[in-house]
Amino acid sequence: METTRATHGRRARRSSLAIAALPALLAALAGCGDRRREPGGPPGDGGPTAAAPPADAATSSPAPAPTASSFAAASAHPAVPTAVPSASSDVVAGASQRYEAGPSVITSDSIDGAALRKRHVERIKADDSAVTVLRGQGPLELGKRICEAVVPRRPAATPVLLKPNMCGFDSVKDPAKSKGDDGVTGRITQPEFVRGVVQCLKARGHTKITIAEGCGHSHKFWKDLAQRTGYEAMAAEEGAALVAMDDDGVYDVAGDRPGKPLAIRGIQATHVPTLLMPKVLAEHLDHGLFLSLPRLKMHRYAVISVGIKGMQGTVMLSDSAPAYKQKWRMHRELKEYLDTKAAGQEDRALYLSSLRVFAERMVDVLEISAPDAVLGDGAPAMGGDGFQVLQPTAEMVAIGGTNPVRVDRVAAELLGVWNSPALARELGGHRTSPLIDAAAKRFGLDLKATAITGDGADLLKSPRPVHYKAMAPFRLDWEPGQAPLPGGPAKGLVPAPPASQKAPGGEQGGGSDGGPAKPEAHASPLPPGEKIVIDGKADDAAWSRAKAVQWDTDYAGKRTGFTTRARFLWSKQGLHALFELSNTGLNTDRSKPIGEERKGLYKEDCIELFLTPAPGSPRRYFEVEIGPFGHFFDIAIDRDARQEDAAWSSGATIATSQDAQARTAVIEALLAAPGIVGALAPNARLPMNLYRMEGKDPRQYLAWSPPRTSKPNFHVPEAFGTLVIDP
Repeated sequence: METTRATHGRRARRSSLAIAALPALLAALAGCGDRRREPGGPPGDGGPTAAAPPADAATSSPAPAPTASSFAAASAHPAVPTAVPSASSDVVAGASQRYEAGPSVITSDSIDGAALRKRHVERIKADDSAVTVLRGQGPLELGKRICEAVVPRRPAATPVLLKPNMCGFDSVKDPAKSKGDDGVTGRITQPEFVRGVVQCLKARGHTKITIAEGCGHSHKFWKDLAQRTGYEAMAAEEGAALVAMDDDGVYDVAGDRPGKPLAIRGIQATHVPTLLMPKVLAEHLDHGLFLSLPRLKMHRYAVISVGIKGMQGTVMLSDSAPAYKQKWRMHRELKEYLDTKAAGQEDRALYLSSLRVFAERMVDVLEISAPDAVLGDGAPAMGGDGFQVLQPTAEMVAIGGTNPVRVDRVAAELLGVWNSPALARELGGHRTSPLIDAAAKRFGLDLKATAITGDGADLLKSPRPVHYKAMAPFRLDWEPGQAPLPGGPAKGLVPAPPASQKAPGGEQGGGSDGGPAKPEAHASPLPPGEKIVIDGKADDAAWSRAKAVQWDTDYAGKRTGFTTRARFLWSKQGLHALFELSNTGLNTDRSKPIGEERKGLYKEDCIELFLTPAPGSPRRYFEVEIGPFGHFFDIAIDRDARQEDAAWSSGATIATSQDAQARTAVIEALLAAPGIVGALAPNARLPMNLYRMEGKDPRQYLAWSPPRTSKPNFHVPEAFGTLVIDP
């Protein structure tokens, strides 16, 4: 056994790092990636912004190299390979035979919106057909099968329009610079799912098949996206047209102008009186077959993004030019909430008000542009927020039906946000997406009576996991077997576990932010006159009286077998911490001195303690990293001020011991920084999380209170547990 000891008081260190590229730092802290916004609109909802064009001055400065452990964590989502078609496809006009224009609802470049609304409202109100849930092995197979199961049969000459979700993400990123994440994968409808639907339709004899989506961006961006994602190659190989439902008056003035915006008559009394409709959609609504093919996923604002929310890709508004760039006006009230949030406030009533108005507008769009069927790609479905936080479901599924509201209701149940008291607790009584509530009320639907069929229907017979990160500061994470989310179990859906149920870490608790039961650790007081000798031996009597917490879960909540135990004591000198590591490989570069701060320590084996000294400011916290040989790094992070202070010192005294043969290590520390000492008041409840990095291949990212992110990210204060300062 080896023992090492080092004392680190107030050290001369580099000056405080004020972040020059503030938005980029926030993105790194939150696992957001490269975020860019359309003017006036919230992030992501108006479609992506290409990585290639220059950003505005507020976001173009390069971010400093990350210093916290999770900044460089590996991505769970590999890049989408760039597909190269055998022959260059025309992504504007189309490769399939054209259909004849001149429908009865289109006259003189305008549309009879009243007639469309009447037709669609009557159909949806009367449609009580079952929603089909299928399980499968991949997107191609599921696309074929769900199409065959639910798409209405029409004459082979009927033109068909497929509207996938190609644009529901923040930005296209360089995988080489984003740990393998291209910014797109996991957020969009997979091309192979669409291929499966196309092949199903071709087997029925359809030859006029068009794939179309509206991104609200330039034609250059559209062409780049079509190539990057594989849509261009897939469409060319299947002989389908691929067009943008965006008209800028320049790139699509030739040919049949599929994205040409047409005026809609008779909608002055709706919430979208300035709505325009792409020509290609109007033609298919009149004399074709219109199918919506969304990705089944959570959405940070709308809760889920499936059939109803997916219609935003068809939206153009005449409020300003060009019309196709006005999608953000659908949720323009959200800007006021975001402004208050940026100022350090959180006005939940304002948030809910904007969300309810947005829901009414989206239902208006649905009334006018209702698809004949919705076929949802869930291979896999995605929990999280739909943009940066992605958590795939364990199963690969497809959900489909001819009533888009009922499809959304079943998708919400699959994703764990149907009849959810925990969601209602955060969203003013809405037990599911407000879009679903608004649509059910508008169409007079009893969604509880929705019939569900298919070989995947049994998935909904037991409580479903939920992983949702909202734009408002709350998060829902729950897996079967865990304690109920705050708000109580959903009647008939989530049975309450036994009273003896424990949260991870061995303590009962409930997250105040709507998350799963959060673990608690206790710091016992060190009696006056009693001392702890920081020597790495952990043999002081006081440690035997300190209650231990233990975990072997990784960042996603999965058991790993790599167990860590932690104990805490407190005194006027500071916070005493003891960590006992099992199954450790002692992956440490020992050539580095232990008496100097060690940037990049997270790349080796270490434990990490994140502590929030002021519970009222959860986004301001300290991070302390300590390796099994006493190497250390510490930093203060203020996400509201968009700063990190690498000059901050934890005032740590550290001693360690190691047993390579037994694969164990002990880390003993006293953290004496004034900011920590001042927070150690009897009965204080300080947000805290504990992490551990271990091994090389595979690399383990262990968490006491798992943030349940799609890839390792420890900077999720909403997921912190609690350190209770015992009197």
